[in-house]
Amino acid sequence: MSENPYAAKPWLKHYDDDVPAEADIPEMNISEFLDNTTKEFGSRTAIWFMKHKISYKKFKDIAERLATALVDLGVKKGDVVAIMLPNMPQFMFSFYGILKAGGTVTACSVLHTEHELAYQLNDAGAEIIIAWDNQLEKIMNIKERTRLRHIIITNVFDYAPMADQLGKRVPPEIAGTLQLLNLIEKTKPNPPKFETNAKEDVAVLQYTGGTTGLPKGAMLTHYSLVANCVQMYEWTKSIGRRGKMTALTTLPLFHIYGMQVCMNSFIYSGTTIALHPDPRDQKGLFEVIKATHPAMFPGVPTMYMRLLERDDLEDYAKDLRSIKVCNSGAAPMPPEVLKEFEQRTGAVIIEGYGMTECGPATHVNPLKGTRKIGSVGLAISSTEYKIVDIDDYTKIVPQGESGEIMIKGPQVMKGYWNKPEETAGQLKGEWLLTGDIGKMDEDGYLYIVDRKKDMINISGFKVYPREVEDVLFEHEAVENASIIGIPNPDIPGNEQVKAFIVLKDGYKETDEIQAEIKDFLRKNVAPYKVPKYIEFRKELPETLVGKVLRKDLKEIEARRRGEEV
Repeated sequence: MSENPYAAKPWLKHYDDDVPAEADIPEMNISEFLDNTTKEFGSRTAIWFMKHKISYKKFKDIAERLATALVDLGVKKGDVVAIMLPNMPQFMFSFYGILKAGGTVTACSVLHTEHELAYQLNDAGAEIIIAWDNQLEKIMNIKERTRLRHIIITNVFDYAPMADQLGKRVPPEIAGTLQLLNLIEKTKPNPPKFETNAKEDVAVLQYTGGTTGLPKGAMLTHYSLVANCVQMYEWTKSIGRRGKMTALTTLPLFHIYGMQVCMNSFIYSGTTIALHPDPRDQKGLFEVIKATHPAMFPGVPTMYMRLLERDDLEDYAKDLRSIKVCNSGAAPMPPEVLKEFEQRTGAVIIEGYGMTECGPATHVNPLKGTRKIGSVGLAISSTEYKIVDIDDYTKIVPQGESGEIMIKGPQVMKGYWNKPEETAGQLKGEWLLTGDIGKMDEDGYLYIVDRKKDMINISGFKVYPREVEDVLFEHEAVENASIIGIPNPDIPGNEQVKAFIVLKDGYKETDEIQAEIKDFLRKNVAPYKVPKYIEFRKELPETLVGKVLRKDLKEIEARRRGEEV
């Protein structure tokens, strides 16, 4: 491999004064976060949910009761247990209960189709699932195609204020299932004693599309998850003292960003987690902010975009003043959206970068130092990165040039579950090939260009969709946009640029607005980057965390061409 010109780690010079170059990472089971915080802040509210408060002491008691119940159901060290829950306290109880039982967590999206759910359960080898009761039909339909032995269900109101008002609520037993509330109520806490090899034992099998193919289970060890929480704490500790802060959690906990940034790292620091069940419910989000006064609000670009569209945003401006930092990740943040949100709310958005395989955070802009708009910031403590040639990862490109990002750090995954070839394709010794194209400036700040797989080839010229999308967001009529490449029927092996655009209210889908948008692009990007086709849509396909699914748009186009997807 060519000599690394970034070995001097230029980013370290721009760290805030209180951030160490190397983080002190303990080798421990991540469930010990809950034990340690309970010893220190046991009476403090751990979870605020629908006006219901659950202390750290109560949280630990419930998790240990569940751990004991899971062992009674046959869970042994290393067994995989699935969670399929939205943002409710039971997700957190289940996560820590599984780990305290010695198990491994695999979190399933509540948006999974039956096919997707069956695939994940079978690939992970899960024999027990803890699920939201409104997912039961879906689970029952695929049960015979899986190894499931036990289905444990829970209702959104089991730990809501109504539960207290009704006294001891006894949920109805449903044939073929167990009730989580009943299991916890009838089981005394007696979690098993076992040794954890933090660097080898897998805490979470987190499924990701990765760079290609079917979803793969990223093996995140206890050490990699603990490391990333410690790294994030060191970066953000100036926001508030341990055990004194409240943070808003509206991102789904079954996603790695929500799981780590919005749950585990907050438990590590003794933070009160204001849990909001649906990121699409903006009115409810404002009410949670009003009631809890959070200092941190982790989000994603589309969340901030939709808040900007609300007529009542200014009505909540006073409540929003409690928020010191909004950190944005999971998808590129259009600079125009960032500027407008900050201008109208007074909040500061700190953009960062990460991926499931890194548990997830690797880069963040400084909280007190120079924040570069458009950059995802500096490599966090104990993390290195380099930019390599897109076609040959052994060649390191000079600062300022684009290439594939490689990451090295304690938060990097162990590999992909039961997929040695895919693991070998991504892990090169201690370094992870991310599949993302980026560049490093002279100060060590990282700029994301795009996903390697989304790059468009126009007769040898490279078009990165994000560059065109960022320009589109500057047009006054554009609410949301996505760029993909489609085959050029006249030149085999070449592509054409197509834009999918959602217009803001008040703008109509006309030939005139299409021509106006193309003219705007011609003034701001090279001619070959201007979309040949523009399709207006009412909405774009997105993940629950607001990442536009270019893959789905490509599939729509493939079907239109008569191709089998």
